[in-house]
Amino acid sequence: MDLSRLSDHYSIRPLGQEDADTVCALCRGNPLFYQYHPPFVTRESILEDLTALPPGKSYEDKFYFGFFTGAHLTAVMDLVLRYPDQETAFIGFFMVDIQDQGRGTGTEIISGCAACLRELGFRRLRLGVDKGNPQSFAFWTKNGFTPSGENDHLIYMDRRL
Repeated sequence: MDLSRLSDHYSIRPLGQEDADTVCALCRGNPLFYQYHPPFVTRESILEDLTALPPGKSYEDKFYFGFFTGAHLTAVMDLVLRYPDQETAFIGFFMVDIQDQGRGTGTEIISGCAACLRELGFRRLRLGVDKGNPQSFAFWTKNGFTPSGENDHLIYMDRRL
């Protein structure tokens, strides 16, 4: 997948082990998220996220990447294509730098990703929101996602593309 197609505004590139400290710093700026999704972020947890896959998926469908404004890491996304089915792209993680929140940055990024994935033939975006996290639930609802199921810890939300 050509990551540059996901946004007209940000430069996008895959994130790797060499970026773990930068990603960790962005995540540490969002402590509210970790109140609902413990434990608090560490460099080691970022390194684990870089390679984590859902059951039955391979690395060819996993994209862990950053949205940049110049050299500044504005947002991080973990995206798995064709999960849990062939028509769905799953956002495993998405976080915007705290200094870029409240300006429409996250909405702009999600809108661009949705448009690109629709062009690629995907019909749905899915993600999980930690139960009880009002900030995350409100953000995803504002961006067109609706609850589609839940388990003990998560509310699954979908957006038709």
